[in-house]
Amino acid sequence: MRIALAEADAAALHGDVPVGAVIVDTDGRELARDHNRREVLADPTAHAELYALRAAAARRGHWRLEGATLFVTLEPCPMCAGALVNARIARVVFGAHDPKAGALSSLFTLGSDTRLNHRFAVTGGVLAAEGARRLTEFFAKLRAAGEK
Repeated sequence: MRIALAEADAAALHGDVPVGAVIVDTDGRELARDHNRREVLADPTAHAELYALRAAAARRGHWRLEGATLFVTLEPCPMCAGALVNARIARVVFGAHDPKAGALSSLFTLGSDTRLNHRFAVTGGVLAAEGARRLTEFFAKLRAAGEK
């Protein structure tokens, strides 16, 4: 999760919401890491999780990420949770809960929804305060800049 937090810091450096992600293989070897890039790429789908999923799949040479674990600083949104189901990820560990868009425990439980073709283990709240602090500081700076 500390690597994901460092990726979140990288997102904030270029004006993106500070969310970072890292995917590790079954043996603990890192497959991919990335961070939000929506602002810098002007792409609404440029979430940390999606970029990490793409890189991990490319590294494995296959879209199925069975056995892999995603660590992400903020609870994934519905778009990212759907991608995690489709990637057949084994486990997601997230930091801060997202009461406005969280799709693994806050608003929805897509990772454990029996109506879907795949389910994965979910652990939330890991280093949540550190991830939440980054988000709070980022949005406070945005609000302060807008007031000037």
